Amino acid sequence: MRDCASLNCPTIYGATAFSFSIGDVLTGKEATDGTSGGTPRSWSESMPHPDERVEYELWTNSNDECSPRCGEQVAFVRSFRGHAQILERGGYARFTPHYITWYCPEAFRLTRQCQSQCINHGRYCAPDREEDFGEGYEGKQVVVENLRQLCVHRVANESGLPWAWWDFAMDYKLRCSMKEKKYSKACAEEVVASLGLSLEKVLACMGDPDADADNAVLSKEQEDQIGRGSRGDVTILPTLVINDVQYRGFIKVSSELSIILAYLLFRY
Repeated sequence: MRDCASLNCPTIYGATAFSFSIGDVLTGKEATDGTSGGTPRSWSESMPHPDERVEYELWTNSNDECSPRCGEQVAFVRSFRGHAQILERGGYARFTPHYITWYCPEAFRLTRQCQSQCINHGRYCAPDREEDFGEGYEGKQVVVENLRQLCVHRVANESGLPWAWWDFAMDYKLRCSMKEKKYSKACAEEVVASLGLSLEKVLACMGDPDADADNAVLSKEQEDQIGRGSRGDVTILPTLVINDVQYRGFIKVSSELSIILAYLLFRY
């Protein structure tokens, strides 16, 4: 069991820094300095907790050259991966990745812009990072890779290895970078194979991006982007959603991890 020092748990609102392990938190054991192993009531009481699970989502993008935000997302995945895997392996949290997608109005589906940026005849689109529809990678390539990463998570989840998504996402960013002109189907499939996941199941999940038909996975993503209840629409990348509360824009590992741990403290 790794202790919270190794998880970069910060001091919360001036309270004593976390000096206990996740196991101590979940069993109610006191901190090593003799203080109660709990978070300040002012924080825990302010958090919504609709059920006993800590559920969180990361809205991200497979594109690694869109803006400085893309670099921040890569850095977050790299730094948060180990923490996320510990929490999920231990059954303390449930993680789901998401990818923003938009659609092209039917009247414009035959335009060059929609042809370049969309799959499934304009139903699912991503912007061209260079805004030059004749050069470099196209938006539709990003949509396909986003879809692949969603399917990797689904297949990993069905295989009892939901945390494998973090390995795929990080390995893909390292081995299949746009900057190195390696952002491709072939590279992605090599990463899938290296993790021992079923490529056949991933491809079956993805379906046909050229079909004039809905894609169930991406349609669900579009539905999930829409706000519900007190949660607004997801419009900014990256966005982290923890128990239905959004944290947008620049996200820090220490801050987001402390929020998740605070939910765990409240739960246990």
